[in-house]
Amino acid sequence: MRVIVVGNGIAGVMCSKFLRDRGLQADIDIFTDEKYDYYPRPNLIEFLAGRIPENRLFAFKEEWYLEKNLNVHLETPVHSIVSEEGKLVTGGEKEEKYDILVLANGSRPFIPPIQGTDKKRVLSLRTLDDCYEIMDCLETHPNVTVLGGGLLGLEIARALITRGVSVQVFEFSPRLLPRQLDEKGASLLKKQIENMGISINLGMTCEEILGSGEVSGLRFKDGRTFTTEVVIVAAGVKPDVQLAAQAGLRTERGVMVDEQLQTSDPKIYALGDNVEFDGKTYGIIPAAFEQAKAVAAAVAGEKIEYTGTIPSNSLKVAGLDVTSIGVANPEDNESIELRTFDEKTGVYKKIVVRENILIGAIVMGTKKRVPDFSRLILEKTDIGRWKERLLEDDFDLSGL
Repeated sequence: MRVIVVGNGIAGVMCSKFLRDRGLQADIDIFTDEKYDYYPRPNLIEFLAGRIPENRLFAFKEEWYLEKNLNVHLETPVHSIVSEEGKLVTGGEKEEKYDILVLANGSRPFIPPIQGTDKKRVLSLRTLDDCYEIMDCLETHPNVTVLGGGLLGLEIARALITRGVSVQVFEFSPRLLPRQLDEKGASLLKKQIENMGISINLGMTCEEILGSGEVSGLRFKDGRTFTTEVVIVAAGVKPDVQLAAQAGLRTERGVMVDEQLQTSDPKIYALGDNVEFDGKTYGIIPAAFEQAKAVAAAVAGEKIEYTGTIPSNSLKVAGLDVTSIGVANPEDNESIELRTFDEKTGVYKKIVVRENILIGAIVMGTKKRVPDFSRLILEKTDIGRWKERLLEDDFDLSGL
């Protein structure tokens, strides 16, 4: 049997690893358009900030692939899938037969419909080559703008400021991390980031990137303009469904999959950033891990149902730990929101409870309580009797 995995990001590589861990005796080939072996994308931020050297970017050495008997085909993009014949076509029009195909080709940066995005020094950060391009620009153009105040945008800004360049962030929402934080948490985060020397501008919608061939500034919907030399677009990502759609697989926002991560073709599975399950796309590392385990089990002949992943995001900005788990901003009338804020320590905690079940939490300024909150959300524990005490520092959650 031959299993072909398209994509060597965390989803594709972990799925291949889990297949070997299950003792699957099959040829496993990984095809990727990148020229590098697998590196965790969060490492790009650390590399950009100068906190890790290039040789520490990569998760596995060449010996690991040999030990796992994984055949990696670098710089070999997959152009098309001929599902009825069980084959795909790679660069150079070479045909590759498969018995099982796993699509783990991820997502692409979302570029908003802004006039002038084709200008020189308008960049995004998704790959190691993108990282090199950004660093090259910084050597001669130290005035940088990040379009997007989400997780990636803030991480990029944090990395850039360590390089001594001028950084300003523009976010169209009235607060930072609008999906992960509430107004109080976002306000605390904004203050912390501005203390680093990063300019934060909220409620700003960019309409045009100015300049003749090269970036010189930005024009916003309210008519204001700002000068800049480099623009890094961090407006989120879109699942890469082009290959799947060409093959005739069911796609909407992502590649549609069932509880075994199987697509509309029983010989083709999909996982990672390009997947849509139960109306949701995830784009987070925990989901890639859980989906990789489910795919590996299914291919090896054991069914493990994937039921979805509780969203969880953590970052650290200027020493401030920020964690958002589950539903941080409920839109229904049944949910109860409880908060505490310690002015002295700067610790902010919030929980969201629906029908006596913890469904979401925000924890800022500490990592304490995060594992407990995550467990209670995952296990759907009835906390009705104790919900008023969950935020107390001396309340023991281990027995719940």
